[in-house]
Amino acid sequence: MAVSVPELPEVETVRMGLEPVLEGKRFTSVETRRAGLRVPFPKDFAKRLTGHKVTRLTRRAKYLLAELDSGETLVIHLGMSGRISVHAKGAPGELGNYLHNAGHSDGHGKHDHVLFETDAPARIIFTDHRRFGLMVLIDTATLTDDKLFKGLGPEPLSGDFDAKYLSAALKGKKTPIKSALLDQRVVSGLGNIYVCEALFRASISPKRSASKVSAAQMAPLLREIKAVLKEAIKAGGSSLRDYAKADGELGNFQHHFLVYDREGEPCPHKCGGTIKRIVQAGRSTFYCPVCQK
Repeated sequence: MAVSVPELPEVETVRMGLEPVLEGKRFTSVETRRAGLRVPFPKDFAKRLTGHKVTRLTRRAKYLLAELDSGETLVIHLGMSGRISVHAKGAPGELGNYLHNAGHSDGHGKHDHVLFETDAPARIIFTDHRRFGLMVLIDTATLTDDKLFKGLGPEPLSGDFDAKYLSAALKGKKTPIKSALLDQRVVSGLGNIYVCEALFRASISPKRSASKVSAAQMAPLLREIKAVLKEAIKAGGSSLRDYAKADGELGNFQHHFLVYDREGEPCPHKCGGTIKRIVQAGRSTFYCPVCQK
């Protein structure tokens, strides 16, 4: 099975799982078990969070954003193997349907690096055995100008990501359409799995030059990008190796892949083709060479 970084649907699923125990709730305590993840935690990280309320919990691209009443925003990236689990005593009706268990875990696993207690009450545990995750605090007023977010393209499920925008963004681009759609400056949050799936659904070859995607193909491509993302979010994301939802359960959209990780299988479009795997910019691409032109 191929391994992939959690993409937009997986991060959005985690956000939904955290919302009932985090948005509008206050951090009663924060504990870090090491000096940092892929970068050190900000100075006084736990102190700057403790006692403050999360006024809004959102997502931008593949980042979770917890806006605080202190004027700062906690930014979280799961990295390749980061997991966030929710442990609480409340009933699902009170705290949502993403509770990991009905008890209160001690959160002292070897790779449990950050523990957040909220007044939901709930314990939120960040686990990451590879330590490729990220947690930083950024002034909310300057968030869009921060290096993590400056220059990001529109969200793929937003109204800003339309045919007029995409046509202009792809104009003159000689890179393959697959690579162009993975460019976070073109559209933010799209990842390898869902680009492969959307291109297959739209019958567009991942090798086609971005500037050669015709006006007639633009609407179907946009439609399929949005559709596959919505379906994946509804299914709780795709579990490959490390990803799990905030309740500890696995997402199941991987059971609905049409081409991703299906090398050698007959094309689902029944065109007589066989799913092929190639490598583009260091990433595996799965497609049908017969019906994707």
